[in-house]
Amino acid sequence: MSLRPIALMASMSLLTACATISDGIDAINPFASGGPKMAPLKPLTATAEARAIWSFSAGKARDYTFTPAVVGNVVYVAEADGRLYKLEDGKTIWQIKVGQPISAGVGASGGLVVVGTAKGEVLAFSADDGQPKWQATVSSEVLAAPAISSDGVAVRSGDNRVYLLDLNDGGRKWVYQRATPTLSLRNTAPPVFGDRYIFVGFPGGKLVALALQNGAPVWEGTVALPKGATELDRVADIVTVPVFDGTQVCAVAFQGRVACFDLGQGGATIWARDMSSASGLALDGRYLFVTDEKGAVHALDRLSGSSLWKQDKLLNRRVSGPAVRRGLVAVADAEGIVHFLAREDGSFVARYKTDGTPVKASVQRLGETFLVQTSGGRVSAIEAQ
Repeated sequence: MSLRPIALMASMSLLTACATISDGIDAINPFASGGPKMAPLKPLTATAEARAIWSFSAGKARDYTFTPAVVGNVVYVAEADGRLYKLEDGKTIWQIKVGQPISAGVGASGGLVVVGTAKGEVLAFSADDGQPKWQATVSSEVLAAPAISSDGVAVRSGDNRVYLLDLNDGGRKWVYQRATPTLSLRNTAPPVFGDRYIFVGFPGGKLVALALQNGAPVWEGTVALPKGATELDRVADIVTVPVFDGTQVCAVAFQGRVACFDLGQGGATIWARDMSSASGLALDGRYLFVTDEKGAVHALDRLSGSSLWKQDKLLNRRVSGPAVRRGLVAVADAEGIVHFLAREDGSFVARYKTDGTPVKASVQRLGETFLVQTSGGRVSAIEAQ
């Protein structure tokens, strides 16, 4: 089904009797501690050497998922206890206490650093020296890192509302809300800025493009259709970050599909295929890489969706979303191990062990290296060559 123009409905409101599936339901949460037994790792004959260029120890993430923000060679890191750091080449440029616990972070640009709290507060600081800039409030806890562009700060609240806040003072430009299913997954995926739109994935398997000017939904794509006999069976949520490249935008849903759409052709579906993921995906010039719910990493042709390879030796290891650079695909797992796969065939080429705690957010790119933050607070820039 293709994306289609939709009108902004003034009567649309958020369901108040909804529940969120979090770490307590092992059956469908890929990072739950009581899930299926992880596949043991077989000895690896490395064809590349993986090493940490630098590492930094922040505080534990507790029940939250933290994603470092990368701006050039600068990295911003948050921890649950309320500390915020600016790092350059792994060295601390400044650190501050924001005055309260942090539940999501970090969003950053050249001039601004933004985090969120469980009380729905959005806190902005100067990227230069960490001085407070402004504070805003949204309707519920902030679990996803804010996204920043020259158009403003996009914040997703835990009740699936999306806010665009003013860069200078945090004033509300607009808010978008929609009805959500009775049961949904805990969502830590931030909005994504893309040209004239903000892309957001929602419970029920919908990918929506919101107009930057006023938050009106311009396009809506069906990534998954809820189906099944029970509310649990019908959970089909987009809980990972959509990827956008030119006119192509792709997303994957839990208990649903992975799909790519062509915005240059009116949002037509380029392709879609069954696949379930709560981990994430990455796009390069030729391939779309997806980590599925069982821990397998797939390489798909970005134009047709055809399978190029599948690496399934990480079964039930709660594998993170991938990142790709210079012929390597990097993913991390529940034991804090970063796995490097060959881009062309998915074979293992190297591993790197961090602090032994889970990496829940997707691996990120930092220059020529890959960046991870573990639940234990270890932030590492790792290269494999």
